[in-house]
Amino acid sequence: MSKNQSFEDAYSKLEEILEKMTKSDVSLDTALAYYDEADKLIALCSKKLSEAETKIQILTKNREGSILLDAESQPLTKDFAPNTDQVLTRDEHLN
Repeated sequence: MSKNQSFEDAYSKLEEILEKMTKSDVSLDTALAYYDEADKLIALCSKKLSEAETKIQILTKNREGSILLDAESQPLTKDFAPNTDQVLTRDEHLN
């Protein structure tokens, strides 16, 4: 596992590990190795999601739909505020 691994690659690898652990007979040592790898992948995915969340910003638009600019001609932004009322389940997210 690489720290430069993409979120999508890490998530895909997690799904592979889960499939291996649920569809085949694995030894205790192999299961522990899978668990250790999955734990690292989960931490990586969590970190990447946290980083993405902090970077997400909503561009502020005027009534005509044009992006408003500040004094340096940079787009005006406001912090992202997640709508916690609409949390997707894993299955909804994948469809």
